[in-house]
Amino acid sequence: MALTMPGPSSAPLIVIAGYDRRWPAMFEAERARIVEAIGGWLVDIQHVGSTSVPGLAAKPIIDIMPGIRSLADAPRIIDPLARIGYEYVPEYEDQLPERRYFRKPPGPERQWRRDFHMHIVETTSDFWRRHLAFRDYLRSHPEACAEYAALKRKLAAQFSADRDGYTDAKTGFITRIERLAMGRGET
Repeated sequence: MALTMPGPSSAPLIVIAGYDRRWPAMFEAERARIVEAIGGWLVDIQHVGSTSVPGLAAKPIIDIMPGIRSLADAPRIIDPLARIGYEYVPEYEDQLPERRYFRKPPGPERQWRRDFHMHIVETTSDFWRRHLAFRDYLRSHPEACAEYAALKRKLAAQFSADRDGYTDAKTGFITRIERLAMGRGET
């Protein structure tokens, strides 16, 4: 399952950018802010999604995956995250109940005008394992990384204003890579 979120029909067009060497630094700076705000609740925090894979073209949105012990703790971190600019989006729990989704819209004070998406999950969950396995597989398999970049560019052109269509069309590739990454073979 992709980490992208469907947007309203007025959402901007899907744009796939070439890899930006600033993305890891952007993650690290935001990671430090998140740790300062909710560090006591964190077990781990990872950069995931396409911006976490060196050389991979991506929508210029940094996906951050903080890992916590239990989603029962999530209500306690909503306010601290709001104080650093994150909006909690509970309606996405219907689609993915195993995580809590937050987004940080661009603001005038930010050096880079890109969004951050945060997916808070339990570090013992399948969601956590699948997303790290997918990222790590793409990092270590340049041919799969190139195939994914080409697919994303093709689908962005095909579904430029349809985030649901774009996300759904990537599912087959993502599922195949997750299975390979987790040692389950291709099916």
